Amino acid sequence: VELHIRLLIKRYLWCLFFSLYVKIILIQKTKGNDIMLKDESRSSITTLTYGGMLIALSAVGALIKISGTIALDSMPGFFAALFLGPGAGALVGALGHLLTAMTSGFPMSLPMHIFLMVVMAFVIYVFGVTYKKFGSIPAFIVGVVLNGPFAALISVPASKLLGLPFNGWALFNVIIIPLILASIVNVFLAQVVYKSITKLKRA
Repeated sequence: VELHIRLLIKRYLWCLFFSLYVKIILIQKTKGNDIMLKDESRSSITTLTYGGMLIALSAVGALIKISGTIALDSMPGFFAALFLGPGAGALVGALGHLLTAMTSGFPMSLPMHIFLMVVMAFVIYVFGVTYKKFGSIPAFIVGVVLNGPFAALISVPASKLLGLPFNGWALFNVIIIPLILASIVNVFLAQVVYKSITKLKRA
């Protein structure tokens, strides 16, 4: 019970910290829109700055684990795909998974986690593109399906190919439920935060 309470407190503090952060960058970005940028380098620097901070938030989310290396590290990645673009989101999400794996001691081996980094980058990129073209609901479905069942399914042959001790369908059965739950939370919170920012910008 005590461990559960501590976990809830950590999740609350992380979400609070993330909310405060997005408010700060919203103010900064709004001010920046009032000044005409003379070159694209400033915009690139801004994107890199925001991306770096979101990667740092992924490190915090990596500490909030649902099961093994399944954690709330991908929320900043999904958010970045909406706020900064699919490409930036893919990078944030990939590095977020790496940080989660590092804090867990690479339980599925470094090669497997590198493979999962690529999968995460693909998932978040497709999510970002889907959101821009079709809206939030299709993007939510795509994000959850790709980051949940698809990622679990593709881990079956990958784990066998890499010769992991715990592999195949046994691995699938263990990770599928926590992965789906984590995907729902990460994608949902990312969309909620992004929509909140959009509404504040229009106000």
